[in-house]
Amino acid sequence: MSLRNYLDKIKPNFEEGGKLHAFQSMFDGFETFLYVPNTTSKSGASIHDAIDSKRIMFMVVIALIPALLFGMYNVGYQNYAAAGTINTASFCEIFVFGALAVLPKVIVSYVVGLGIEFAWAQYKHEEIQEGYLVTGIIIPLIIPVTTPYWILVLAIAFAVIIGKEIFGGTGMNIFNVAVLTRMFLFFGYPSKMTGDTVWVAQDSIFGLGNTLPDGFTMATPLGQLAQGTAPTASLCDMITGFIPGSIGETSIIAIAIGAVILLWAGIASWKTMLSVFLGGGLVAALFHSTGASPIEWYEQLVLGGFAFGAVFMATDPVTSARTETGKWFYGFFIGAIAVVVRVMNPGYPEGMMLAILFGNMIAPLIDYYVVQSNISSRAKRMKH
Repeated sequence: MSLRNYLDKIKPNFEEGGKLHAFQSMFDGFETFLYVPNTTSKSGASIHDAIDSKRIMFMVVIALIPALLFGMYNVGYQNYAAAGTINTASFCEIFVFGALAVLPKVIVSYVVGLGIEFAWAQYKHEEIQEGYLVTGIIIPLIIPVTTPYWILVLAIAFAVIIGKEIFGGTGMNIFNVAVLTRMFLFFGYPSKMTGDTVWVAQDSIFGLGNTLPDGFTMATPLGQLAQGTAPTASLCDMITGFIPGSIGETSIIAIAIGAVILLWAGIASWKTMLSVFLGGGLVAALFHSTGASPIEWYEQLVLGGFAFGAVFMATDPVTSARTETGKWFYGFFIGAIAVVVRVMNPGYPEGMMLAILFGNMIAPLIDYYVVQSNISSRAKRMKH
């Protein structure tokens, strides 16, 4: 109660006529993050829920924590394994090194993204929107650990301003902001996003970790497939996540824990998740049966960003299909396109982020045809 009383005491300073009125949006954003607002919308809403969008975003962040924590450990694991010192390193050494490599990227992501959100809200005299709470943690998880900070800053600024704010902010954007960030990085700076030199942290930090030789390389399983060689990682490593890759995308177990949290909280659609895997699995099986892909269909589903994209990005309620039937088509399309891009275009071995981008583009069209189909069906029933 003391915090609530303190906020009530200083709140008049941030309201109209107060000496800190210029920072009203900042105060409102902080207050509504700590406490559910006691006001409700006056128009445009017919149902008032006990949970607001900030609480929903916070639950998604919680669901992402297992992938973040494992990503930290795997960053350290890959460094020590590459140096041949994994057997002599303790769990704490490995994890702390990974945390020191990953956390600065999370901080940069939030500082830049939320900074733009705050500045935009102040300029427009609007409430600070909460959409970047989730995007800010997803972005560091879908990039290689060696991504330069200045490139990351440019990508975040581009995605937030061009991908969201110019459309009207959270809830109005037509593309997933994290996907746009990843696309900006890939097409703007491909050498920093692909290749065999970008997946392992190569410098020691505060005496932890190992400084690897210049020119050290480490291919991901998908990178090996693109080069025409079979992956050296075992299926067990693919599922647990002890393979090179983007920070938060390697562990299927950690992602599955996040999926359970999202489904338990009723935030993400199980139809979208399941249909992504169905679409990807079916197309992967077809490619494998024709000899176009040397790996089994289920290996496609546990490699790269496929599972992460299916759970945390394809289910984005703003940019995905809204109709219940449309979610099946939307997810199936994303899964199928992701595998098609992987197999048919060796220059772009990942495919998942591009598939989600395409899915965002056609989601309104899918919903339109589903709604029109329902209208036609009802019209036919009325005639009878």
